[in-house]
This record gives sequence, C-alpha cells and structure tokens, in this order.
Amino acid sequence: MKEPRRFPFVQYDVFTSRPLEGNQLAVFTDARGLSDAEMQALARETRLSETTFILPRDAATEREHGTKVRIFTVQQEFPFAGHPTLGTAFHLHQQTGAALVELDLQVGKIPVRFSVDAAGKTFGEMRQRDPEFGEMHAAEQVARALGLEAAELATSVPIQTVSTGLAFIMVPFRRLERLQRFNLDFTRAAEYLSKTQGRFFYLVCRQTIAPEADLHARMIFYNGEDPATGAAAGCCTAWALQHGILQSGQRALIEQGIEADRPSRIYVHGSKTGETVGDIFVGGNSVRVSSGEFLL
Repeated sequence: MKEPRRFPFVQYDVFTSRPLEGNQLAVFTDARGLSDAEMQALARETRLSETTFILPRDAATEREHGTKVRIFTVQQEFPFAGHPTLGTAFHLHQQTGAALVELDLQVGKIPVRFSVDAAGKTFGEMRQRDPEFGEMHAAEQVARALGLEAAELATSVPIQTVSTGLAFIMVPFRRLERLQRFNLDFTRAAEYLSKTQGRFFYLVCRQTIAPEADLHARMIFYNGEDPATGAAAGCCTAWALQHGILQSGQRALIEQGIEADRPSRIYVHGSKTGETVGDIFVGGNSVRVSSGEFLL
C-alpha cells in the first residue's frame, strides 16, 4: 500500500492572549505538493473562517519577497485577510525568533513586527496597504438589505466601501443594543453586495462593552460570524480617521466576537495628513492551541 502524504498543521486563536477566544486559524506549515483543489478541500475540512498554507522557498527568495502564504476560506481563496496574516506570521516568529516577519500574499508583501510587553506576551502588528476609499451608500438601501429601519443606522458618518486589500462596507449603528441583537439574512445581504465593490459588511458602533474599547464591531458572512476580522479592522481604521471618529496617531481598540462567544481585541492606529490617510496598523496577540497532521 502506498504511504499517505503527510501535511502537518498548527491551530492558533488570533487576536487574543487566552486560549479558546479570538478567531481560530489553521496553518499548514509546509504546503508544498498540495494542489489548489486540495488546499480548498482542506480549508473546507477544517471548517474555520480561514486556513493558511505556507509554501517555503529558498532563503534568497524569502529575503527578497517574504514567505509565500495562501489564504482560503471554506468557499474560496482570498488575496488578503487580517487574522490569517497575523496568526501565520506569529507561527513563523515562534519558529525563527525574527522580530520582523514578511508574508508574500496575493496583495503583495505584508510586514508583521513583533514585540514582547511587560507581562511577557508577544504582540504582533501588521502594516496594511494604504486604503482605497470607494463608493458611498444610501442608508435606506443598506438598511433594507440588512432588514433594518434606516433610523437604526448612524447618520453622522457615511456608509462607505473601503479596502486595504479586501473591500468591506462600513456600516455605523446608532445603538450598541441593536447591533448586538442583529441577525443577518446573508442571502438578502449578498444580493446587495453583488451590486457593489464590497465583499462584506462590517458593522460598527461607537458604544462599547469594555470601557477601554473605542469601537464595537461584528462581521457576519457565509461561514457564520467572524470573531475577529483584521482586514476589516484596517478598513475601519482608515474610515474612522477619514471621518473624524479616530484621530491621527491615536491607538484604538476594536472589540469584536463577543456575540459569537469568542471575544477578540484588535488594536489599531493610522495617520491622516491633510486628506491623505495611511500607515494603517492592525495588531494583537495569538496563542497556539493544537497541532496535528492530515494524511492524503
């Protein structure tokens, strides 16, 4: 009988320093030999919001371009996603001890820098691509797509598509209580999204549960509720800077995942000079929770 191919993986909880919180991520540590179809099938098998595949290359190539990584959801490959970037970089940092880990993703090279705080916890922070601000959306139309009354959305800032590698529509809620009990009809929402450049809605509110948090967020998509969405948090940071919710250089905390019983803490900051928004950083902790291998 032919010996099966073995593909080891490790699993992390990302944007948390406590096991069994944050956003789950499976990292295949050496995906050489896997086809695209096999990567997609393995992502379906893990049934996590995202699974990453590290494709090691020679040292010179990695020094120049970074470590090649591919990101899959249960349905498709993504060019960029936040918690897979942070969690995969955390794994590489743990393996090498490098303070700077650079990932070669479909959107280009994404640097993640690591430090250790006074409590001995490792903190990673990625610099995302400069934001692209897209279309504004009518509150009445978005409310209808989400099954809401338009009055339940905040009107002091616009509903807008923003991308730092993956486009999200920022939707501000007026009240935390309404955001917490919100349930998404994804079929209806997807019909609206299909007519826009936005891939998903990112729902935010300036009222928070934790007193130290600056924004409360939720992101619900075809795989259920995402406990922490680092790509959307970067978009949200740019949007908040553009419209005066956050100030240039302010270090802010986005709380997410509470409604999914997987509380996450996403630390963000960026800069605004004149009308230009950039230097978008998204960071947090990660903790390793399991490991194993798949036999194919």
